Formats: sequence, structure tokens, C-alpha cells
Amino acid sequence: MPAIKGIQLVLLTIAVSLGIFMNVLDTSIANVAIPTIAGNMGVSADEGTWVITSFTVSLAIVLPLTGWLARRFGEVKLFVWSTALFTLASILCGLSTSLPMLVFFRIIQGAVAGPMIPLSQSLLLANYPPDKKGLATGLWAMVAVAGPVLGPILGGYITDDYSWPWIFYINVPVGIFSVYFTWKILKDRETKIVKQRIDFVGLILLAVGIGCLQVLLDRGKDLDWFDSNLICLLAIISTVCLSFLIVWELTDEHPIVDLTLFKSRNFTVGTTAISMGYMTYFGSVIILPLWLQTQMNYTATWAGLATAPIGVLPILLSPFVGRIMSKVDPRLIVTNGFFFFAFCSFWLANFNTDVTFENVAWIRFVQGIGAPCFFIPTITILLSGLPDDRIASAAGLSNFLRILAGSFGTSISVALWDHRESVHQSKLTETLISYNPNMIETINQLKISGFLDDVSYALLAKTLINQSYMLATNDIFWLSGFIFLALLVLIWFARPPFLAKAASAAE
Repeated sequence: MPAIKGIQLVLLTIAVSLGIFMNVLDTSIANVAIPTIAGNMGVSADEGTWVITSFTVSLAIVLPLTGWLARRFGEVKLFVWSTALFTLASILCGLSTSLPMLVFFRIIQGAVAGPMIPLSQSLLLANYPPDKKGLATGLWAMVAVAGPVLGPILGGYITDDYSWPWIFYINVPVGIFSVYFTWKILKDRETKIVKQRIDFVGLILLAVGIGCLQVLLDRGKDLDWFDSNLICLLAIISTVCLSFLIVWELTDEHPIVDLTLFKSRNFTVGTTAISMGYMTYFGSVIILPLWLQTQMNYTATWAGLATAPIGVLPILLSPFVGRIMSKVDPRLIVTNGFFFFAFCSFWLANFNTDVTFENVAWIRFVQGIGAPCFFIPTITILLSGLPDDRIASAAGLSNFLRILAGSFGTSISVALWDHRESVHQSKLTETLISYNPNMIETINQLKISGFLDDVSYALLAKTLINQSYMLATNDIFWLSGFIFLALLVLIWFARPPFLAKAASAAE
């Protein structure tokens, strides 16, 4: 079919891009609301992160099904139905009255959200003029990265001034707009429908293996890791299921996860880079607002305002990056992205408890340079050289691994943050001995200020914990910086050509 032009192309771009916007928004908007949601439901902040991980794991498990579902029902129908059900699930999340109830509906929301991410990309590329496909990718990414800007700000404002359920209710008008205009414009442009059997064995192995691994990561710290029989059992089940999954998928005629895609060097390098980069990036996205609220006494609104500037520059730079993709080696652009991520991570790693709001906001603004330089060209690299009929499967698999890595990054970063806090607290406690001159001087100064001994020691203990979490936060960002530097080297193992027209010629 001929490409869509004019006002219809504009409306289609907005409608389809809003699908991915809701996905990104629903992750970032919940970050700053976690302490409030946890407090309202009588659970710890660590348990509150299940609101994020339940959504991302469910979404990740369904993502590999995108290729099969798209062939079976058509890309247009699948996108429209997924977006409509996502909107309905958002309402149910807002109506939840307990953490298990909220987590259950977040699992449903993540499941129906799975196809929306790769299909929003696929539908735009299929209906844009050939000479504007780079622009389509840039515009898609621009809307996608708007989530980190609006998410924390909206999440903080809604949580503080209204109530947390409204962070889900705001999806309703966005979803209705996306469903209406996507169907109106594309209903007569449905993709070819092919009936294939579904790989139920692969689906079960994938769901059980990934599900057990995520629960292991979420519950490991609370249950003292491998001293717990439950954690050991989860580890065994996950290892067995994922091992069998690899063997099964390599021998099945219609695998749910097309592992043969990894025969493509660029797909392997690009998918590894985008997954590890997103895991590292997303882990820091969780830790920073958590630290600001629990240790620096920020409200949800101010934590959101402090972390949101990372999305300002991507909105401005994404269309530009999309336009220069055909003129500049994408490896150079990705290198620039990883450099800024590493630079800002090391910068954050040198913060102390005297850091101001302006310091945090400014560094997050600068960090935003890296986002469009990372996501857009890496997607181009991993999809390069693949025939058109494998793009949806490749996009689904790469997004599956990226989002799964983001979920793991959430659990791992929170567990590592708490572990490093315990280590630093233990070391700092060793200095609080009664004959330590600095401690004696501090206690005397507090007494002079009118504080009783018990109150003085309580203040010291609070300061010690605060400093311990500060050092733990620094550790997270030091580690993040070194990972980004390693990925900066990895991306150069990809090989040109990277342009879509080169991929077509290779068919």
C-alpha cells in the first residue's frame, strides 16, 4: 500500500506514539509514588517496588509473543485491542485497595501492554514514506522519552496534591485518543493474517522461568537469600526452566522466542548493549528518587521535579538524531550516549548529603543528552540486516530482553543499595566508640545545645544511617559508570551497513 501523507500521517504518528508513551509513563510515574503507595497499604518501600517489577516482568514475558500474535490477528487489530485493554487495566489499578490487588492488576496491565511497544514502532515504519523512516523513528523516540519528563513530575504532583490512583486514571483519555485514531486511519490497512500454532511449551517455560527469577530477586533480601529454602527452590526452578527453554526453542518449528536472531552479529551486539544499558539506567532511575524521599526528606513532587529534567533534551534531540542516522555512523552516536551516561554517573557518585535540588536537577538535565544517542541508534543497529518479515519478531525479542533487564535492574539495585548501606553502617558504627575524640566533641556540643544524652545518641544514629545510605547511593552510581564504559567498547563490535535500505538489499 502507498504511504500515508498529510494530516492523517500526523494524527497516526501522535496516536500510535501515545501507545508507547503510556507504557513509559506508567513506569516512571510510579517511581516517585512508591513510598506513598507502600505507606498507604501498610508495606515497606522495598515491597512497594513490586508495583513496578510486576508490570515490567509481565510485559517482558508477553513481548516475545508479539510476532506470533501480530501474524495471527493482524498488527492493527492487536495494537488497538492491546491499547484498549491497557486503558481498562489502568482503571482497575486505580481502584485497587491492597498491594496484592494492585500487583495483580499491574500484571494484567503489563501483559496487555506487551505488544504495544514493538507494534507502535512497526506500524509507523510500515506507513511512513521510505525517505522519512528515520524521521519516524526519531519522532517515535521523542514521544517515548517524554515519559521520563512528565512521569516523575505528574507522579509527584498527583501523589502529593490528589491521590496515587490518579496516576493510573490519567491513562484513560490518552488511551481513548490512541485507540480511536489508530483504528480510524489503519482499519483498511491490516497486515496479512497467518494462522500458526503457538508454542505453548516455550510459553510455559518462559513464564515460569522468568517469573521465578523475578520473585527470587524481589524476595531474596527479605528471606536472606540462599539461606532460605524458598529462594533455593526458586533458583532451581528458574535455572531448569530457562535451560530447557533454550534447548526447546532451538529445535521447535515455530518458537515463541526466535533465538536464531542471535545469528545476526548486529542483533546480538545491539540487544546486549540496549539491555545492559537499560538495566543500569533504570536501576539508577529507581534509586535516585527513593534516596531523595527516604533520606533527604523530599516530597514526591520535589523528587519528581529533581529527576525529571533528564527527559528535556531527549525531546529536543530525538528528531535531530533520527535525521542524521543516515549520515553518521550510529556507533559514534551510541558512543556519545554511553559517554554522557558514564560521565553523569561518576558525577552523581561524588554527591554528599549537602547536595542541593539544583545540583540534582542540573546533572539529570545533562544526563538527558545520552538518552536519544543511546536508544535510537542502538535500535537501528540491532535491526540492521534483517528482512522485513523478521522486524516485528526482532523488535519484540529485543524489547523483551530490554524491559526484563530493566525489571531485574530495579530488584538488583534496591537489594544492592540496602546491602551496601548495611556494610557502610557497620563500618561507621565501629567509629562510634565512647573514647573517640570526635564523638566526645559532638556529644558535648549537643549537650551545650540542650539535648539530653538519649536524644544526642539518637541524632547520631540517624546521621549515621543517613550517611550510610549516601555512601550506598554513591556505590550504585560508581558501578553504573563503569558498566556504561564497558558498553561503550562493546558497541564497536557491531559491523556496518546499518541503514534500512541496506537491509532490504540483503533480502
